[in-house]
Amino acid sequence: MACCCIIGGAGFIGPHVVALLLEQGRDVTVIGRSQSPVHPLPDGVRYLSGDYGDRTFLKDALRTTDEIITLAHTTVPKTSFDDPVSDILGNLPASVTLFETAMSQGIEKMVVVSSGGTVYGSTRYLPINEGFPTAPISPYGITKLAIEKYAFMYHAVRGLPVLCVRPGNAYGPGQKPFLGQGLVATVAASILTGREILSYGSEKVVRDYLHVRDMAAGIVAALERGRIGECYNIGSGIGRTTADVIRAVAACGRGDGYEASINEQPPRSFDVPANILDSGKLMQETGWKPEVGFEQGVLETWRWYAAEPGKNVLCP
Repeated sequence: MACCCIIGGAGFIGPHVVALLLEQGRDVTVIGRSQSPVHPLPDGVRYLSGDYGDRTFLKDALRTTDEIITLAHTTVPKTSFDDPVSDILGNLPASVTLFETAMSQGIEKMVVVSSGGTVYGSTRYLPINEGFPTAPISPYGITKLAIEKYAFMYHAVRGLPVLCVRPGNAYGPGQKPFLGQGLVATVAASILTGREILSYGSEKVVRDYLHVRDMAAGIVAALERGRIGECYNIGSGIGRTTADVIRAVAACGRGDGYEASINEQPPRSFDVPANILDSGKLMQETGWKPEVGFEQGVLETWRWYAAEPGKNVLCP
C-alpha cells in the first residue's frame, strides 16, 4: 500500500485530494503549519504540524513516504506584491529543502502544484498550452516558476522523480472569501453579508475557473499516470470574465432573496487580460476530464455558503 504525503494538504484543495487518495487505498499523511487542520480531514489521515523547510522535521515526516504532493504556498498573487521578499523567503527555501530531502528519502514520485493562472503572464494566443513561454508579472508567479525550475533541475541533475501541474482558478464549497483570490467565494460571501462587490476589470479580465473536485482529480491523475519530468495544465478550457462570474453568483442570490451591490473598478496592474488553459495533454495522457459544469458548481457553492452564513462566511 502506497503512502502519500500531502504538504499543505489541509487548506482548500487538499482535503479533496486526500479523499480521492483514501478511496484508492493509500495511506495519507498531511503536513501543515497550523496546530490543527484549517479544513477537516477524513478519518484515518495522519496530520503533522510543522515547517516543511525544517530538514529534521521533514526527514522524520517522510520516513515511510512513497509519494509527495506539495500544495503549500504562503501567499496569493495580490498579497505577494505587499512583500515580495517574504514571498520568496516563505516559499522558495522550503521548497528546495523539500527537494533535497525527498532525494535522500528515495521518494518514488512527487507532484509540485504550481500555477497555471500566473506563470504564463500575458499571452498572444488562447488557450494556453504547456509549451507557451512563461513570463509571470507577479512575485507570486515568479516564485512559483522558480520552484518549478528547481524541481526540474533536481530531476535533470539528480534524478528526482518529479512532475508539475499548473492549475487554473479553483472554486467550490469551503473556500475562504476575502483573501485576495477565490472570486466565487468572495462574491457569494459579499452578497450574504451585504458587502459591496469590487469588480476589477469586469468585462476585460478573463479567467479559467475549475471546480475544486475536478482540480483534485486532475492532481491525482497526474500523480498516478503523469510522466515524470513533465508539466500539465489543469483547467476547464473555458474563459469567463469577472462579470460572468458575478452574474452567475448573483443569480443564485436572487433566487434566495438577496441582491448584489457591485462597484466597478479598473483592472489591476497584476491582472493579465486573459488566461484560459489547454488541458489536452493531461486528458490524453491520464484520461482526466472536468466533470462539474460551471453553473452547477456555482449553485452548489452558493448553497454551501447560504446554508450557514454565520459559520461558513468568514469575514476578516
